Amino acid sequence: QRTTGRETTARLKLNKESLRWRRKFLTSTLKWKRVNLQISLVDNVLFKEQAQSPSIGDCLKLLKGERDEQLLAGLLLVTKVCQRDDLASLRAVYDAVDVRFLDRLFKTGMGKGAAAGSGLDNRDAYLQLSVTIVAAFCRIPEIAASMDMVSKVPMVLKIMTESNDAVLEECCEILYLVATSSEDGVSTFCESEGLKVIASRMHTMSDGSRTMELSIKILQYVLSKLPRDFITSSHLLDLATVVESLARQFAVLHSPLKFEALHLLSVIFSSKYLESLRETLRVMGGSKWSDYIHIGVMDILQNRVAPADKVHALVLAESMLSISGESWLLRQPNLTDCKASVPVDRCLLLVLESARVEVAVLLNELAYLKYEASKYTSNSDTALSTKQQHLTVAFSLVEGIIKLISTVGENEEVISEATIIKVINGLNETVNVVLEYLQDAKEHGQKKGNDLIASVRLVGSYLAETPYASSDKVRELLEYMLSIEGEDETSPFYSICFLLPMLCQMTMEIQGCKTLISSRGHKAVVEFLVKLLCNPVTEDMDRIFLACDTIMNLLLKQEEVHFQMEESSCISLLNALAFWAEKSDDPSVLMMAASICALGLDFTSEAALLKHPNFDSRSLTRLCHLISRSFAFATQGMADAVRSETDLIEIITSGFSRWADRFPSIKAAVLGV
Repeated sequence: QRTTGRETTARLKLNKESLRWRRKFLTSTLKWKRVNLQISLVDNVLFKEQAQSPSIGDCLKLLKGERDEQLLAGLLLVTKVCQRDDLASLRAVYDAVDVRFLDRLFKTGMGKGAAAGSGLDNRDAYLQLSVTIVAAFCRIPEIAASMDMVSKVPMVLKIMTESNDAVLEECCEILYLVATSSEDGVSTFCESEGLKVIASRMHTMSDGSRTMELSIKILQYVLSKLPRDFITSSHLLDLATVVESLARQFAVLHSPLKFEALHLLSVIFSSKYLESLRETLRVMGGSKWSDYIHIGVMDILQNRVAPADKVHALVLAESMLSISGESWLLRQPNLTDCKASVPVDRCLLLVLESARVEVAVLLNELAYLKYEASKYTSNSDTALSTKQQHLTVAFSLVEGIIKLISTVGENEEVISEATIIKVINGLNETVNVVLEYLQDAKEHGQKKGNDLIASVRLVGSYLAETPYASSDKVRELLEYMLSIEGEDETSPFYSICFLLPMLCQMTMEIQGCKTLISSRGHKAVVEFLVKLLCNPVTEDMDRIFLACDTIMNLLLKQEEVHFQMEESSCISLLNALAFWAEKSDDPSVLMMAASICALGLDFTSEAALLKHPNFDSRSLTRLCHLISRSFAFATQGMADAVRSETDLIEIITSGFSRWADRFPSIKAAVLGV
C-alpha cells in the first residue's frame, strides 16, 4: 500500500528518536561497565600476590581524576588501604574528595539521582561504599562536627529505615560520632525523629552486637542532652519500645554491654519522664520486658559488681515496684530464651539485703558529710545531693517490702514462714539504724532536711504495722520526729503525715497515749488537723480521719491518762471541726466532728468559750448547729451509715448528758429538734 508523505515523515522521526534513546542507554551502560571494570582492576591490584601494595598516595591520585569512575575507584581503594585509626590519611582523603560527588554517591545508593537506573546490586554497593566512607570521615571530631556531616543525619536515618542490615552498624556509628561532636548533631537527630528510628530498629539487632552497643551509646548521650519539653506522648511510646529492647539485653548478656543496658535503663527510669512513661508501659501490656528486668536485677545483686552498678539495679527494682506493684518481687519469670530456676522469694531477699546495706552505708556517709567533714565545699554539696537521691531509692524499696509483708496473709502460699522471719529481722535492724541516724541529727540540732523527712517516713511506715517495735527509742525521739521539716517547709507537716498511722495505732493503748502526751505530740496532731480542716481545697480524707481517730483515742482515755487539753488547742479544734462539718453532707464527717466536739466540750463551758478572743457568737452558732444535726441524724434511724469503728452516737449523747447544763445554747438547739 502507498503511504502518504506525512506518514513517511512521522516514521523517520520515530526511528531517529528510538536510535537516540538506544545510543543514550548504551553510553550509560558502558559508563557503569567502565566503573565496574575499574573496581575489578583495583581488586586485582590489591590481591595480586606479586604486585606492589597500593598506598594512600594511589588513592589521592585517583581522587584527583576528572571522571566519576576514577573517584569511585579511589574511594573504594580508601576502604582497602586506610586503617580505622589512621586519622591523618583520612583527613587527606576528606580534603581531596569532591563533596558533591559524595552526595551523588549517597543518593545513587538510595535509588535517587542520575545513576538510579544502574541496577539494584550496584545501588547496594554504592550505598555501602558511601556510608563506609562517611563513617570513616566522622572518626575525626572536627569533621563529625561540621555542617557537612550534620546535614547528612536525616539521610542516614532514612537509610536505616529503608535499607537492609548491611549498613546498619556504620549508620549508627555516623549518628553517634556526629551527635557527640556538636549540639547541632543532637538537635538534628532529634528533629529528624532519630529516637523513633533507633527504637524501631533495636529489636532487629543481634544480642550484644556492635550495632546494639552504638545504639545504646547514642541514646545515652542524646537523652542526657534533651530539653525538658522535648518528650511528647509519641516519644514516650518510642522510649517504651527502647525499654523493651534494653530489658532483653540486660537479662541475656554476660558482657560489658549488659552494664551499658543497665545504665541506660537507670537513666530512663530516673528521668523526669518516669511518671508519664510508667503509664505508657502499663498500657502497652505484656510482662516479657518486666521479666527480663527481674532476671537482670537478680544477676547484678547476687554477683560481685561495682557498688554504683548495684545502685543502678536498685533504681530499676524501685521503678518496677512503682509500675507493677510490690508483687513484682515475688514474680517467677517465664521466658523461653532466658530460663532461670530460682526460689520465688530470691529477688525479695536480694533486694532487701542490698537496700539495707545501702541504707546503712549512705546514712553513715551522710552523717560524716554533714557533721564531721572538716572542709565543706561545693563538691560536698554535689556528693550530699547524690547520696540523698540514692537514699530515697533504698528507702522506697524498704517501704515497698514493708507493704508487701503487711499483706502476708494474701501471700502466705508464696512466702515461707522462714522468709517472713528473715525479712522482719532485717527490717527491725534497718529501722534501728535509721533511728540512730535521727538520734545523731537531734544531738547536732538538725531539724530540717529531706533526708530526715525520708527517715521519718520509713520509721512511720514500719511502726504503723508494728507500733511497739523499738519502743524505747521511739518514745525518746517522738517529739523530735514530729518537729522535723522538709527543705521547702516552714513548719512541720509531712513528718506528722508520715507518723499518723503509727500514732493512731499507738493511741489505741493507754501506754501509747501517755507516750504521745509526754512528747507533746497531741498538740502537733491537733495543729495538723486544724490546718487540714481549714484548707478549702483539701481532699486528703484518709489523713483527716487518721488524725481524728488519734485525737478521739486520747479523749476517750482522758481519765486513765490524766489528759487535759489546753484551752487554745481545744478552741482551735472546735472551730475547725464545726467549719468542716458545715461544708459537708457526708454523714461520716458530721458524726466524727460531733463526736470529737462532744468529748472536747468536757474541758470548758459556754461562758469560758465566749470570753476567748478566737471564739465568738458565730462560732457558737456553728457548734450548736453541728450538735443538733448529729442528734437529728441519730433520731432518724440512720445509724447504719455511720463509721463502724466506734459507736459515735453513744459518744455524742453521753457527752451531752455531762455538759448540757454548761452550754445552754447547745442544749436549747438540741431540745428544740
